[in-house]
Amino acid sequence: MELTMINRLRTINRAVALTVGFGLLICAGFVLIDIIMRQIGSSLGGTEEIAGYAMALATSWGMSYTLLEMGHVRIDLLRSRAGTFGRAIFDVFSMVVMSAVIITIAIKAWPVVERSLVNGSTANTPLETPLIWVQMPWFAGWLWFALMSALTTLAALSLLLKRRHEETESFVGAFAEQDTLQ
Repeated sequence: MELTMINRLRTINRAVALTVGFGLLICAGFVLIDIIMRQIGSSLGGTEEIAGYAMALATSWGMSYTLLEMGHVRIDLLRSRAGTFGRAIFDVFSMVVMSAVIITIAIKAWPVVERSLVNGSTANTPLETPLIWVQMPWFAGWLWFALMSALTTLAALSLLLKRRHEETESFVGAFAEQDTLQ
């Protein structure tokens, strides 16, 4: 059950990553057009602002994909010296800590979004972008990451309690060790 859920979440996150990647590609094209236009004395304007928004959105949404593809940086000096059970304990501990941090970030991000929503805040730039347009999808990305982190932690904890330690490595292990374990 746990591994099936993780595989489904990976599938969803791959679709999200492709969507985010496509958005970044569009943003890069927009910046490229603006650079070319500047060479002939014109400009679209606002590319720096839009690129910044795109990076914020890509970061908040891309974190979930990175989590399930084991792309987050881990210092695993002790973990690499432990047996299967010890590695599983380190993995679950790292996921509990990560989940706590990400849930805290998501909780602390809401007042920022709420203030922009209540005040009708706009960016202090020539585009005067309504901040809620950017902050709402940014916040949704952090919520998604918090949900993914919590579900991944629960799946790893469930496998640990069922004494299926080796199976946790496929989704919460250290990526550098995956080549040597197979």
